[in-house]
Amino acid sequence: MSDPEIQPTPRFNPQPDPPAEARARPTNLRVPAIVFVVLGLIVLALGIAKFLPGGIATGLAFACFGALLFAFSFIPLPETTGAEEPPLSGLQKVAGIFYEPTRVFRNLRAHPRWLAALLVVGSVNVIYTVAFVQRLTPERIVDYTMEKLEQSPIKPPPDRMEAAKEQAMQAAKQPVQRAQSAAKSFVGLFVFAAFVAGVVLLLVLAFGGRMNFWQAFATTLYAWLPVAVIMKLVSLVILYIKAPEDIHPIMGQETLLQDNLGILFAPADHPALFVLGSVIGVLSFYGLWLRAKGLANAGTKVSSTTAWGVSITLFILALIIGMIFATLFSSFIS
Repeated sequence: MSDPEIQPTPRFNPQPDPPAEARARPTNLRVPAIVFVVLGLIVLALGIAKFLPGGIATGLAFACFGALLFAFSFIPLPETTGAEEPPLSGLQKVAGIFYEPTRVFRNLRAHPRWLAALLVVGSVNVIYTVAFVQRLTPERIVDYTMEKLEQSPIKPPPDRMEAAKEQAMQAAKQPVQRAQSAAKSFVGLFVFAAFVAGVVLLLVLAFGGRMNFWQAFATTLYAWLPVAVIMKLVSLVILYIKAPEDIHPIMGQETLLQDNLGILFAPADHPALFVLGSVIGVLSFYGLWLRAKGLANAGTKVSSTTAWGVSITLFILALIIGMIFATLFSSFIS
């Protein structure tokens, strides 16, 4: 009797791995949020006890910032599959946004990290503000501001005017309060960027696109970064070339760069036209283009048409708001 034929053991052929499913990721903001809330409460207590001049406003700013961070921590990061490009470092994004913005924005689609942009924009703002106050002197800036406040429709009572002037002078002169003002400016920048990102997100959805909040937030900051750096650095050079008495104590606080048609109109006589001319310039159009490119490349599903539509709409909204405020408070820009 012959041996039964031995059947070969079938080999196990594993099926190819299914494509990775997109998954949402939580943020890691809750720990820093709690830290800022606690720090804010401590600074607030020191301010109330009069151990820290200006501590009340700074403490409230820090506590509100922490509360805002905690609320934002519930907004998940965009979904990823794991096949995306690794995240660029903060230095790579900050440098790359000047010469390869498309790559930076595409990286932000999966990794919308924004801290480096916030620190750079906030830092150039603080550096220029400190230099501006030192160059023009706190006395001239505060006196001019109070003088224009008296001419405005929101003129406070005389006793409050005197108190406001004293507080403004201390905030401009005392090193501790100047440091607090610098810290509060970062909080203000974050809040403003978050507001703009919310408007951008709503506009993208209205135009039929799809975008995560953090994508909109990171895009907002990185689209503004080159404009802010160029504007502040050039203004810093002009600040020390120009005679201090030829610099406007209020309007010069934002920029001294005249790259637009605002120079054709007298702010006091034609405030609305001045604002209109001010947005027709090289940096304004550069920022408009950069925002559109950012939305098209950083959004989950944003076409070029949608990106330009959102960018132009935001540009027009900012222009309208600027013209309204310039008309109402024309004394401050005269």
